[in-house]
Amino acid sequence: MKHLIPICAVTAALALPVHAEEEAGKSLMEQGAELFFEGLRQEMEPALDDLLGLAEQFGPAMQSFMAEMGPALADLAGEIQDWSAYEAPEILPNGDIIIRKKPPQDPDVQPELPESAPEGEIEI
Repeated sequence: MKHLIPICAVTAALALPVHAEEEAGKSLMEQGAELFFEGLRQEMEPALDDLLGLAEQFGPAMQSFMAEMGPALADLAGEIQDWSAYEAPEILPNGDIIIRKKPPQDPDVQPELPESAPEGEIEI
């Protein structure tokens, strides 16, 4: 146990110069990664410039849309507790949008049926 402390100190002292040599120059992997990302940036620069132009073009329209529709969307989000309980929206030919609830997955849960009228009587 007495020899453990000097061994650790010698090991740490010997590892310091090796660590310093690694920091002095970049490894081939680091250089390759830098070159790869630099090439990728140069290739993507025209597309990013087009995207920025598109954002400048549609930015005011999106801001006005959010100013008008934001409160209505917030109210809708407050009323719907679980979005996974609904089917994907369906657009009818006349332009109406229908969002149906999914049927219950639990086979033990039976949908509530209306009480049937006694025989001879018709419920209107």
